[in-house]
Amino acid sequence: MKYSLLSILCAWPLLGLGQVNGSLKRELDSMYVLDQRYRAYFMEYPKNQKLADSLMAAFEIKENLSGKLWKLQNHVDSLNLIRVKEIIKTHGYPGSSLVGKPTNAAAWHIIQHSPEIAVYFPIIEKAGQAGELPMSLVAMMHDRLLTEQHKPQRYGTQATCYPLKADPTKQECFIWPIENPSAVNERRKKAGFMQTVEENAKRLGLEYNVLTMEEVTQRYRF
Repeated sequence: MKYSLLSILCAWPLLGLGQVNGSLKRELDSMYVLDQRYRAYFMEYPKNQKLADSLMAAFEIKENLSGKLWKLQNHVDSLNLIRVKEIIKTHGYPGSSLVGKPTNAAAWHIIQHSPEIAVYFPIIEKAGQAGELPMSLVAMMHDRLLTEQHKPQRYGTQATCYPLKADPTKQECFIWPIENPSAVNERRKKAGFMQTVEENAKRLGLEYNVLTMEEVTQRYRF
């Protein structure tokens, strides 16, 4: 069902007038748990063979554990997104004045993991400007949107992996190119990030290298 983004954006002044919606808060908390349900395994099972074996036994498979986990998570994500769209249609973005903290980030996670970032980013941005959502999360979604559009990101939050044009059997992961990279840490600080772009890359297991769009276009197969 289509609805006006303008009507949603205009709903923000009303959110501060009511108390926290307890039932909606509990529902979103549960949805966030589902959002993370299988994602939590992706960081763990590659370095934990016992866990990998246990998961494969539980799923009754002998190979392609990653594919199985993504299939399950994608199903959960699709159901979560349907419900979040209904919530936004009814309430506007469910921010801190409606569901409290940290539940105000739950819908953000679900949209961030969806194929509809371009549709909902204006609502996310408005939520950040209204103080309903941390601006660091707005920045992360903006970066993901720009990365998906193959444009330079602004805050250096997004890493990606692509096969090499010279050898498609090999893949490299890197921090996606950044607009005006010399000023990125200043932008990160203003958006509320505690780490520099270099520290964030290290957290992701990468070394930060300044890349241009021309360089990645020449080197990688998208």
